[in-house]
Amino acid sequence: MFEPELARPIAIALAVVGAIFLALGAQFQNDAVTEHHAPKQLKLKSLHIKQILDLLRRPRWLAGTIFMGLAIVSQLSALALAPLIVVQPIGAIALIITSILNARIHKVKLDPRTFGAIALTMLGVSGFVLFTATSATQVKLDDSMLLQVVGVLIAVVAVFGVLFATSKGRVGPLQYIFGAGVLYGFVASLAKVVIQRIIQGDINWLTLLATFALLAAAVLGGWFVQNAYAAGPPDLVIAGLTVIDPAVAVGIAIVILGEASSAAAGQVLGFGVSGLVAVLGVLILSKVHPQLSNKQEV
Repeated sequence: MFEPELARPIAIALAVVGAIFLALGAQFQNDAVTEHHAPKQLKLKSLHIKQILDLLRRPRWLAGTIFMGLAIVSQLSALALAPLIVVQPIGAIALIITSILNARIHKVKLDPRTFGAIALTMLGVSGFVLFTATSATQVKLDDSMLLQVVGVLIAVVAVFGVLFATSKGRVGPLQYIFGAGVLYGFVASLAKVVIQRIIQGDINWLTLLATFALLAAAVLGGWFVQNAYAAGPPDLVIAGLTVIDPAVAVGIAIVILGEASSAAAGQVLGFGVSGLVAVLGVLILSKVHPQLSNKQEV
């Protein structure tokens, strides 16, 4: 294992690499979904099982899946080296990469407002990571923490089940993105819990329960994301995920896992303000990006 003074810089670098892979995976998967299942439609409410299975035969979608897999490996490696609240917000970089990549593919010129939103997002993420990297602590994860995370996840999935069952098929991209963001926030939190417990040597039935819950949340979140791709550009999907996913994960890390318990008041204020700046940048980008505007005006 790396020395403590090297662990966090390496974790941050791995998280940046993971964000790059995430952006590439989102772009490839979105292109495959829209090309084969929504080529002439502004919106496709949801994908059927046959359509999802059909994607398994599409090289572009499979390439995107490989990039997503590499993103997961990078993220898990980062989580093994640093607290969750340091690693997870760095995923916002994927939004910037996706915005630029998608605009180039569709030959859309980015305007000053878009670059301003990108700069604001980068400023917020950089500040957040700087403050949390110097204040967050690795904590020993006990059984009660694990059960709390799994218990809240079960409650959230139950709520989603009720909402989707009563929606009568009227589910739009924002609902899918919100659901995926919440679930992926739990995936990151559970991944951190499982990795930390393995490091601690606490491998028991509770660790297996957390692993099963992690996989279930990842599969359901992935289904939500594919449906979101069918109804909107990858920028919108990544924009939603980079707001909701870190917010959920950081909330769990602070409230349940106690990773910010030793932070001074000034440090808490610093990463709180930085987090708000990053969220503001993402929200502005989701509104002013030309590609998103073009999609919405069609």
